[in-house]
Amino acid sequence: MKLIKAFFRLVRWPNLVFIALTQVLFAYCIYDKIYAGSEAHLLSAVHFIYLVLASVFIAAAGYIINDYFDLNIDQVNKPDKVVVNAIISRRWVIFWHMFLSLTGMCFTMAALPLRGYWHLILGNLASILLLWFYSTTLKKKLLIGNVLISLLTAWVILILFLAQHPLHFSSLLKVDQHEIRFFRFTILYAAFAFVISLVREVVKDMEDLEGDRKYGCRTMPIVWGVQASKLFAAVWLAVLITALSILQFYILPFGWWPSAVYCLLLVILPLIWILVKLGKATSPADFHRLSTVIKLVMLTGILSMVFFRYYL
Repeated sequence: MKLIKAFFRLVRWPNLVFIALTQVLFAYCIYDKIYAGSEAHLLSAVHFIYLVLASVFIAAAGYIINDYFDLNIDQVNKPDKVVVNAIISRRWVIFWHMFLSLTGMCFTMAALPLRGYWHLILGNLASILLLWFYSTTLKKKLLIGNVLISLLTAWVILILFLAQHPLHFSSLLKVDQHEIRFFRFTILYAAFAFVISLVREVVKDMEDLEGDRKYGCRTMPIVWGVQASKLFAAVWLAVLITALSILQFYILPFGWWPSAVYCLLLVILPLIWILVKLGKATSPADFHRLSTVIKLVMLTGILSMVFFRYYL
C-alpha cells in the first residue's frame, strides 16, 4: 500500500485528474454546444478517451522524470515528500517514465489517424522530449523552463482544437462561424492556462529558492532576485485580472449574470488576494500557500466552462 501511495504521489495524481477534467469539460461544455446539430465531430467517444489518456500518461511521465532529476534539490526543499530512491528505486522510476511515455504515444496514435493529424502526433512526441530536457536542463535556466511548462499547459486545450482540423490545405478554406467561435474559446482558455501557469511556476521558483541555489540553478529569483520575480508575477496577475474583468463587462449584456458572479467571486477576487499576498510573502511557506491558491484558481477557472453548456 505504501508503494502504491508513493507511485500516485510521484505522478501527481491530482494534476492528472485536473488535466482529464479540463479536456472533458472543454469537449462537452464548449465543443459539443458550438457544434450542436452540425455534422462536424471532434473525435468519436472512444478516440476522445484515447486522446485524454494520452495527455494524462505523458504528463505523468513528465512528473516522474522531473522528480528523478530533482532528487538532490527535493532533498533540500521538501525532504519529507521525496519518493525517488526513498520509496521507489531510481531504476523503477526510469522504467515507469519510459513505460508511461510509450503508452501515451500509443494512445495518441490510436486516437489520431496518421493521415492529416501527424502534426499532433509529433506535438505529443515533442512534449515528451521537451519534458525530459526541461527536467535535465531547461528548468535550471532563466525563464525558459517556466515558459515551456506554461506552453505545455496550454497545449492540453490547444490539442483539442487542432484535433478538429486535419492538416489539409482544403480544410483551411472551410472556415465558418462555428470554427471562429470554437477558436475564440480555445484562445481564451489556453491563454488563461498559460498565464496562470507562468505565474505559478515563478512562485514555485521563489518557494524552492534555497535548494535551487545550492545546486547551481539559474531560476528567476536567483538571477533577478526575489523582488524582481515578485514584480514579474504581479504584472502577469494584473494583466489576467484586467482581461477577465473586461470580459465580464462584455458578457453582461447577454444576461450571463451567474457566470459573471462566479468569475468575480471564484476567479478575479482570489487573483486579487494572491496579488496582495504576493507582495507580503517572504518565506517558503508563504510562497507554498500562494502556489496552492493559484492551483485552486486554475481549477475554478476551468470549471467555468460548465456555464457555456447552458449559455451557448
